[in-house]
Parts: sequence; C-alpha cells; structure tokens
Amino acid sequence: MVETRMHQVFNYVYLLITLSLVLPVATASVERTFSVMNIVKGPLRNKMGDQWLSDRLLVYTERNIFACIENEAIMLRFQNMKPRRGQL
Repeated sequence: MVETRMHQVFNYVYLLITLSLVLPVATASVERTFSVMNIVKGPLRNKMGDQWLSDRLLVYTERNIFACIENEAIMLRFQNMKPRRGQL
C-alpha cells in the first residue's frame, strides 16, 4: 500500500491496518505492566501517590534503557541532590 502511495488516498484504511498490526503487541505490554502494577501496588496501597507509582512503572516499562545506566552514576546523582547523613 505504501509502495503504490495508496496510503495517502485511503488514509483511514491505512491507519486501520496499522492499528490492527500494533494492537496485539501493545495489548500484551499493557497487560504485563498492569500485572506488575498490581504486584507493586498490593502491599503499598495506602502509602503511595500517583506520581510515585508513575515513576516506578516508568522504570519497569523502560527497563532496557535503565539497564544501560551504571549503578555508580545513579549513586553519584543521588548523593549530589542534597546532603546526606551517610555515604552510600
């Protein structure tokens, strides 16, 4: 459809085909994220806010990006945020 440039003429058909191809993958990743959210949210249900949960789920969802970050870089950033009583 793209090779013949028909996606410009039949824009909605092209979008529907794209959605039908992406939907199964997106649905599986959303289900995995919600199952992890239930695990995380279970014991801490009353102790967390929306921002806290959003931060934790972002780290889980983008874990391949966060796996590239060294632990030393995270510790240095945390230590430089404000003075701490002890050294990590």
